[in-house]
Amino acid sequence: MKTSRVSFAAALASGAVLVLSGTAFAHVGVQPGEATKGGYATINFKVPNERDNASTTQLEVNFPVDQPLTSVMPQDIPGWTVTVEKSKLDKPLTVHGKQVNEAVTKVTWSGGKIEPGKFQQFPVSVGKLPDNADQMVFKAIQTYDNNEIVRWIEEPKEGAAEPQNPAPVLKLTAAKAADGHHDDKNATAAKDDKGHDEAAADASDTTARVLGVAGIVIGLGGVAFGVAARRRAS
Repeated sequence: MKTSRVSFAAALASGAVLVLSGTAFAHVGVQPGEATKGGYATINFKVPNERDNASTTQLEVNFPVDQPLTSVMPQDIPGWTVTVEKSKLDKPLTVHGKQVNEAVTKVTWSGGKIEPGKFQQFPVSVGKLPDNADQMVFKAIQTYDNNEIVRWIEEPKEGAAEPQNPAPVLKLTAAKAADGHHDDKNATAAKDDKGHDEAAADASDTTARVLGVAGIVIGLGGVAFGVAARRRAS
């Protein structure tokens, strides 16, 4: 009897861990998880439906106002309506020589449906990404058709446990320097090819000269043979 109780408790604990793990990992995220500083990228907000008895009908993504992006272009998704909201900047930005006074601060998708057990990706082209930051945090709000609202707005902290409702985080990495080794190898290969070509050309010239001289010698030999034959005949 005691053994049965222990087994039941262990099974219950394992089930609880699985349930909690599933809940922790099934949240709104951004993919890929990183992009290059100062560049442009296409990112996807991945939205899983966490409920068994309701469908997701709206996603609202808030863009950080302290890291304004002047270019935010969502991709059309069949069945969904997208709304882009802009706000005036306290400090205008200069992009491609032009002054920009406003930036996108919110993108909302609505009218569609993510059914239980499914997920949906919402692609967005963004830029110019900050070159003086290591990450961007996008606070997202997920709405279900039973009027339940889940706010994915908690910023994860390095070294701390993942919050219950973490916000999507895009890590920003420095641009990779061009690899000079390939250039050196290509230059060496080109140099070798040139050397081979020059050697081949020299060999061709030498062969041609040898054949030319041999032809002259053979020709002279033929003339001498002809003269000798005529003398004998006389």
